[in-house]
Amino acid sequence: MKKQKIVGLIVIVALFSSIFAGVSQVQASTYPTFSISEVKTDESVTILTNNMPANKNFNILMGEIGTKGIDGIIVATLNSDKGGSFLATFPIPEQLKGRAQIAIRLEGTDNPYYAYNWFWNDAKNGTWPEDYPPAQPPTCACNIPTFSIKSVVKGEDVTITTYNFPKNVEFTVLMGKMWTRGINGIEVATLNSGEGGSFEATFDIPAELANEERIAIRLEGTGGYYAYNWFWNNTASTPPAEPVDSYSGYPYFFITAVEKDTTVSIKAYNLPKDTDFTVLMGKMWTMGINGIEVTTLNSGEGGTLEATFAIPAELAGEQRIAVRLQGEVYYAYNWFWNNTTN
Repeated sequence: MKKQKIVGLIVIVALFSSIFAGVSQVQASTYPTFSISEVKTDESVTILTNNMPANKNFNILMGEIGTKGIDGIIVATLNSDKGGSFLATFPIPEQLKGRAQIAIRLEGTDNPYYAYNWFWNDAKNGTWPEDYPPAQPPTCACNIPTFSIKSVVKGEDVTITTYNFPKNVEFTVLMGKMWTRGINGIEVATLNSGEGGSFEATFDIPAELANEERIAIRLEGTGGYYAYNWFWNNTASTPPAEPVDSYSGYPYFFITAVEKDTTVSIKAYNLPKDTDFTVLMGKMWTMGINGIEVTTLNSGEGGTLEATFAIPAELAGEQRIAVRLQGEVYYAYNWFWNNTTN
């Protein structure tokens, strides 16, 4: 039995849950998504849904990686009953057994909703489609492409800095309103990741979003890669709250290591000087709001800081945990898989 690792963004500061999903923008203000909970190689996959509409019927399709499950093999049908969040398990079809990765899709039959994702079926010995991009598919879910916001010119453009990007992958750059994660957003550019790793890129803010307070931005690539973030639509990314000692920007942090049920280590960036933060942890999807207080810390000289926090006993055994740094004005939050890893 394998715990699923999803290649995707651990979102900086404000957004999380690495999921491909979408829905008719006309019909819904929220849209269904799902994450991969468990995989039994060549047998079954278990998903955890979120924001499912009530009493709707869906076909469950599986297909080759990179297809988003479109026109895939129907493996089951599902009624969402009361909607919201629930677990569901589906069989892996014979045609896809032996594949390294498989795309999975929920597609409404009596409604406009859909959601899609993918999972590792056999990361060690699995096969790949002949035409699968990129030329060298990932051999594990270790390197997650992410990006941070470097600067913003209000209503004009945003500059990002990427990390862990794969080589020579084509990405579409999308922007949308806050909370959309850029899904089905406005296409503003395309780019090729070239040598991959870290690089900077600047994109124009579309006129339709020029007056938005916050904007979601998404890079969606071939081969299942994607990353998303958001930014304050203010020059220099300054949040509208009262700045502290001319501090500009917002704090954010990455997860650097986890010891299951014991500790989590972070590396924070862009911290304001001499600011007290309360460190909170809670269940997934809570953003750490009203979570369990595990410690307090002072940012000292500000900028970059590394720290390790104890995971509270009440959250031991949780699959995923939200962690939050809460200051009087500034805050940042993220989440982590509660598995021992670097």
